[in-house]
Order: sequence, then C-alpha cells, then structure tokens
Amino acid sequence: MNNMEHFIDNMHLDSQLTLEDIPDLNLYMDQVIQLFENKFAASKRNDDEKVLTKTMINNYAKGKLFFPVKNKKYSREHLMLISMIYQMKGALSINDVKQTLEKLNENITDKAFNLQDFYDCYLKLDRDNVDQFSKAVHQHSDAVHEKVKHLDDDDKKYLEQLLMVAVMTNMSNYYRRAAEKMVDAIGKEEKGHQK
Repeated sequence: MNNMEHFIDNMHLDSQLTLEDIPDLNLYMDQVIQLFENKFAASKRNDDEKVLTKTMINNYAKGKLFFPVKNKKYSREHLMLISMIYQMKGALSINDVKQTLEKLNENITDKAFNLQDFYDCYLKLDRDNVDQFSKAVHQHSDAVHEKVKHLDDDDKKYLEQLLMVAVMTNMSNYYRRAAEKMVDAIGKEEKGHQK
C-alpha cells in the first residue's frame, strides 16, 4: 500500500483521554458525552458514528461496569473507567469488560485504590502500543507487497489491500482471543477466591 504513514496517521491512534483532559470537578452525563466526543471525534469511522451516548453510559452503569455515580455526576475515576471501557468494548463483549474491571471497581470503592497512577500506566503502555503497531503495519505491508509482486494481474493494488485486510483481521483475532483467555483466567481466579 502506498503512503503507509499517511494511512496510519489518519487512524488517529494517539486519541486517548489523558489525565490532563479530565477536569478536577465532577461532570453530568451530557458533559461526559461532550468530552468524549471532542476527544475521539477524529478516530470515528464516519460522521454518523457516536463515540458515547446516554444509552451506552446507562447500560454501563446498569451492567455495573463502573462503581455507582453520586448525584448524577461522574468523577475523574468514572471518566478513566469509561475511557478504558470505550477502548475494550471494540474487542471484548460487555460481559468480558465487566469481568475484567470488576475487581478494579471493588478496589476503588473498598480500598481507596489510586486509579490515577494505574491509568497513567495504561496511557504509557498505549503510547508504546501505537509505536509497535506502526512498525508491525509497515512490516506487514512490506511482506504483502513481496508476496503480490510476482502475481500476473492488473489489479495488484486491490490484491495488496485485500491481503492487508486479511492480515490485519487475523492479527486482531489473535489479540482478541488472547484477551478473552486472560478474561477467563481472571474469572477463574475470582471464583477461586470466593470459595
């Protein structure tokens, strides 16, 4: 594929809700939605796509994906958790996200866990992941180009794109399946502690 840097830049992989983006005061739901819409608008696939809606937030609350809100206001901790949910739900089921975050939510409410330090680690790892992803996409692109260049076909560009889609979906599936296995391990450990 031509101009891989432009392709990767247009994905806006650096869109992330940073600690500096999160206000020190609690927000109402409409303010939360606006904050996320402003932060992640560039990463949407199209203009009709919604980053976050009232229904999504209500479903997360009803599903106990984050600890209860007070006076209909969302704290900094809620925003950090919603940001993680936003990222995880693209690959995991809502039940898997809930199971993954369940103990973290308990630690926040029961043990006064410092979510800010944890979230900062998450953001740093995400920046590293963007770099690794960019390198991997370039490697995949080079490999696909090598495989296709000997084909006698007028539609090599399409064939390259097709193979890149296949390679990226395969990689995505590998990572999703690995994450699901880890979620299952978290579930088994939690059940073991409850006995």
